[in-house]
Amino acid sequence: MQGICLLGATGSIGQSTLDIIAQHPEKFELISVSANESVEKMATICLRFKPQRAVMGSKKARDELAKQCEGLPTSFEWGDEALESIVADSAVDQVMAAIMGFAGLRPTLAAIRAGKRILLANKESLVTAGKLFMDEVEQHKVMLLPIDSEHNAIYQSLPQTSLGAHQKDVSKIILTASGGPFRTWSLQEMASVTPAQACKHPNWSMGQKISIDSATLMNKGLELIEACWLFGVTPDEVDVVVHPESIIHSMVSYIDGSVISQMGNPDMKIPIAYGMTWPDRVETQVPALNLVDVAKLHFESPDLERFPNLKLAADAWFMGGTAMAILNAANEVAVDAFLQGNIDFLDIAKLNEKVLSSVDAVSVSALDDVFEADLVARRFAQDVISRGSSL
Repeated sequence: MQGICLLGATGSIGQSTLDIIAQHPEKFELISVSANESVEKMATICLRFKPQRAVMGSKKARDELAKQCEGLPTSFEWGDEALESIVADSAVDQVMAAIMGFAGLRPTLAAIRAGKRILLANKESLVTAGKLFMDEVEQHKVMLLPIDSEHNAIYQSLPQTSLGAHQKDVSKIILTASGGPFRTWSLQEMASVTPAQACKHPNWSMGQKISIDSATLMNKGLELIEACWLFGVTPDEVDVVVHPESIIHSMVSYIDGSVISQMGNPDMKIPIAYGMTWPDRVETQVPALNLVDVAKLHFESPDLERFPNLKLAADAWFMGGTAMAILNAANEVAVDAFLQGNIDFLDIAKLNEKVLSSVDAVSVSALDDVFEADLVARRFAQDVISRGSSL
């Protein structure tokens, strides 16, 4: 029986994780959960799974949750300290790190330092503090399993040993991208995109932030950076290929000419279950892939003129230091501004480029360097938006 701490329980990854736990009660027990302000969804989770501890983002949300779940044997808590406490709980074996955005960094690092198996669904942690993050993984000898479908596919396509997946005889990593909802749209057509349109992904059911990132290809840019840290490569050793069917989730090309891929229907329960049960596998109730029904698979190169965020991510990697944290912060501000109707869709990439070129990146020697860069970049981006400066 594996004890699970689920960070970000009310999001799409959290919900799929709960599905796997419910399908295999003999293998998993939900020990603790966290959410920000989604009291109603969290109450449903607590009433169903009866975790030992539940953490909310504010005291108000905690109090409301406790009221709705009166009588449960659950300890209701709130705040950052409680969040870092639940990941280190002795009853926890695995931590699903699914908090959205930069906010997931501290609790994920706390889980690493506590020696837990890390199921990483929060790419921003690795993007913003990659070297420090991977140094902690190495120092504490923890098992780190990527949950993003693409990185999970790469992991599955690499040579497997008793210690995990290792890069051996690899010539290229091939990262697939769906292309998002605007893959065939012109720049003129994208100029009037609405948040509702941008959130309507053709293949995946995801939250607003990641759906917007998918639409701008920033999600693929963040995944490019994540792949570099996870697998010890540079952007020059990663090919991004647009594959609109989202059937091949990524590939690994080897020096002998072989290409190994992981395929499956687009459902996050597959990589989640793989991470939770590695090196074994369990049933997920996801329908088996029928290639006859699929019939055709298509591939194309990404258009960096229409989707410049992908190049910005590679640029940030080569700039090094806090550049990746700066880009991530700018993008989080830009996406929120777009969702609020304060900037246009195409302005997201323009704002990202402006912040990345304007805020000086510095070397990273401690976590405070990352947090300072994040703060400065957010303030700069918000100032640009509030002034109505031309992008």
